[in-house]
Amino acid sequence: MKPHKLVLFVLVALLVIVAAGCAPKESGPAKVELPAGKAFAEGQEIYFVHTEVSDPDIAKLLSDMMTSPVLYVPSLANVPDESLANVYVFENGLTGMGPLGFQADVFDNPPGTDGYSPLRRLNVVKWADPSTAVTFTSVDEIMAAQDAGEVTIAQPGVVVNMPFVVWDGGQR
Repeated sequence: MKPHKLVLFVLVALLVIVAAGCAPKESGPAKVELPAGKAFAEGQEIYFVHTEVSDPDIAKLLSDMMTSPVLYVPSLANVPDESLANVYVFENGLTGMGPLGFQADVFDNPPGTDGYSPLRRLNVVKWADPSTAVTFTSVDEIMAAQDAGEVTIAQPGVVVNMPFVVWDGGQR
């Protein structure tokens, strides 16, 4: 390469480097990563995050499960009932990725429906005969199984903040 072409090449390369350093920095809100859980709502796969819970033992369970802190906020237990939606968690049945080691959670009222709230009343579903368990993907299926005497549902009085991050027809 001729000396003047080499000098020109070096000058252009330096100009590109300087221009890149002067480029505006990315603007907008900060971005964070949170581990998302997979669950079901109205027969569709959804993803959500746990952020706070009204029970210290469940806060530890969820923190350990997600390898991310879930805060214990006792005042969540005081949220009025009409401000809560439901989440159904399974204490037996089919092995899976739910918080108790069984099938994934099932939510009612996804975003865009009446009654949506990220604040969820915990409902613990138990199979009468775990060997007959099937995977539920909607609350209607759970209620039909309860009516048939196949499952029982207990409400331990726990509230969890569980906003959806990906759902049928939407995502954040």
